[in-house]
Amino acid sequence: MTDSTAALPAGAAERWGVRVVPLQVLVDGAPLVGTDLAAATISALQRGARVTTSQPSAATFADAYAAAASDGATAVVSVHLSGELSGTVQAARSAAERAPLPVHVVDSRTAAMGLGFAALAAAWVAGGTPVEGARVDGPAVEGARRPASRWRLRRSGAADTRPATDVEAVARAARTAAESSRVWFLVDSLEHLRRGGRLGAAAAALGTVLGLRPLLTVADGRLVVAEKIRTRRAAVERLVAVATAAALARPGARVAVHHADRADAAQDLAHRLTEATRGSLREIVVSPAGAVLTAHVGPGLLAVVVSDGVSGEAPARL
Repeated sequence: MTDSTAALPAGAAERWGVRVVPLQVLVDGAPLVGTDLAAATISALQRGARVTTSQPSAATFADAYAAAASDGATAVVSVHLSGELSGTVQAARSAAERAPLPVHVVDSRTAAMGLGFAALAAAWVAGGTPVEGARVDGPAVEGARRPASRWRLRRSGAADTRPATDVEAVARAARTAAESSRVWFLVDSLEHLRRGGRLGAAAAALGTVLGLRPLLTVADGRLVVAEKIRTRRAAVERLVAVATAAALARPGARVAVHHADRADAAQDLAHRLTEATRGSLREIVVSPAGAVLTAHVGPGLLAVVVSDGVSGEAPARL
């Protein structure tokens, strides 16, 4: 289980059986509804509406955990957005204390597909899918078990003797993937992040001084300014450079490119990264940032996530 800030590519959650608990976007205090929430969020930001977000409540998580138990799960691994950026993981922990089955809550200490790769790594290990052969947008490889909504995670002392996956190994896979991930964000303006409290006023002021385009990253679970660059074009070049270096340093890396209303730019960025890494990537996916991340960063976002995935650990059986 994860939350919607994972920004998983379309179909990935369903393909790998990952349940997604949504965060909400509010426009002038009213919850945003519709089929294309990201586009509606961008429209609201552009017209100057007050756009905020709301984390899931503990009751929402409690309902999700109860539904998993009703579907036959014996344990849940719940992987979420950095606790330094949102109270989502704390709400999950609160609900876990009252859940009808064991729940292992993992604070990813990251965001976007840094979180998404962690949730998928857990899903692959839980499903018995060989991680090295798994693809975010591909079919389950031979030998994988049934979808995650029916996965059985063995809890300590369980009497059931049928094959199951060690829940500790699943949680460990999520933590390993999250810790391996590097995330960079390039945005048109830091004002939205300042308003939402995700970035300090001093750091946000850099966006208006001398036309600087800060390149942001996640460090110790917090969003920080990694570099200060004069123009967007130069910032894109730097984004390519740092992401390429990170990917080449880890053979078989997985890469995700995110965007907010910049689909063509994201595809171009993915193409450049593919060429720059000389075919060494395990895979590269392009995914919209989603409504919640867009609400915080504003239109024009380009982001890159580089992850090791899981370090070759075999699924643990009991």
